[in-house]
Amino acid sequence: MSTKSIQSGSEVVFHFTIKLSDDSVADSTKVSNKPAKLVIGDGSLTKGFEDCLLGLEAGAEASFTLPPEQAFGQPNPDNIYYVDRTKFSEVTPEVGTIVAFTQPDGNDLPGLIREVAGQSVTVDFNHPLAGQTLTFEVEIQEVNHA
Repeated sequence: MSTKSIQSGSEVVFHFTIKLSDDSVADSTKVSNKPAKLVIGDGSLTKGFEDCLLGLEAGAEASFTLPPEQAFGQPNPDNIYYVDRTKFSEVTPEVGTIVAFTQPDGNDLPGLIREVAGQSVTVDFNHPLAGQTLTFEVEIQEVNHA
C-alpha cells in the first residue's frame, strides 16, 4: 500500500456527494465548494464509510453504495419523543420542520417534527438519512499522514 493512500489516522481532504436511492442528492460539499476534512478513525464518519475510503489516494474518485447498517443505521424508536406543545416558545411546531433542542451539555440536537396532534408534538431525533440505502461519491483531494 502506498504511503500516500488513506489508512487509519490519515488526514483526508475530500469532496463528497450523498445520493438517495432515487438518485436525488441529499448532501454535497460541492454546493459550497468547501471540501470536508477529517482524520480517519476520529468518529466523524461511520466505519462502513471509512472502510470504503481506505486505500484510496489523492486524485482518486470512487462511488460506493452502502446499506443503512453501514451508513447512518436504522431508525431507532427510542429516538422518537413526544413533546408538549408548550415547550415550543420560539417556533410554531409544523410537520417537516427541523428544530434544534439544547441538551444538558449545551450542544444542540436537531429533531424533525413528524406529527402535531393537539398539545403533543412528535419529534424524531434519528439521523435524517437513517434507514436509507445511500450512494457516496467521493473525490480525494489530499491525504496526509501524521
